[in-house]
Amino acid sequence: MRIVRFASPSGLSFGVLDGDGQVAQVEGHPFATLSFTGRRFAQADVRLLSPILPSKVVCVGKNYAEHVKEMDTGDAPERPLLFLKPSTSVIGPGDAIRIPAGSTNVHHEVELAVVIGGSGARNLTPEQVPAAVFGYTIGNDVTERDMQKADGQWTRAKGFDSFCPLGPWIETDLRGLGKDPADLEITCTVDGEPRQAGRTSQLLFDVPTLVSHISQVMTLLPGDVVLTGTPAGVGPIRPGQRVECSVEGLGSLVNGVSGADTVSTAGGAR
Repeated sequence: MRIVRFASPSGLSFGVLDGDGQVAQVEGHPFATLSFTGRRFAQADVRLLSPILPSKVVCVGKNYAEHVKEMDTGDAPERPLLFLKPSTSVIGPGDAIRIPAGSTNVHHEVELAVVIGGSGARNLTPEQVPAAVFGYTIGNDVTERDMQKADGQWTRAKGFDSFCPLGPWIETDLRGLGKDPADLEITCTVDGEPRQAGRTSQLLFDVPTLVSHISQVMTLLPGDVVLTGTPAGVGPIRPGQRVECSVEGLGSLVNGVSGADTVSTAGGAR
């Protein structure tokens, strides 16, 4: 099932996107039993937003061996390397990634994103993780590389407004589509040029290990997002370009790039 969050003339809602391009509006939040309002919209008549507004986005660094090599920042970690992106960094499909003033080295990082379900996650074993996962979406861990290197820690470099595109929807049943979250193709193009290509089977720490480890450190609340790491091929983006992040079974997340003074098409809505 594809869960979307969307803007229509009547306001912001959650809905279910069907194979015919129709969005069926649901009451309230989709973590509970779905209750449909009876209203349906053509996808072309609504604007898809980030499919969830998490209280936090927990990210994992250096989780693909080839990306570790290309960054030339030492060996792969012995345990998951965690950092956070603020909720204010989240934008949706079609919104603009905004380059900070004076920056010339902002990079794309396509990632499989895990959305935590209504029960949350605290002190879970890896075996308990699947029951805590609501679904999967696509993330782009946008990073200001010069700041990342200069600061030594990554909060500023990865925390700017618009530095966490998510979307276009949450798929709650990848296995029902014949897809295994443990082995999905993951790619990124910029203006149609291939940049990144990998598979989630190449993760150094898989999804159950990651969510379990994080849940031993902090409580994951319903709707929180875990970004699982990016494959090799990261590179710079600049205003005017188009970044397309794709994950097998999840579609594509497309965002333009703008300068710091350009207002996002979202008009402030995420």
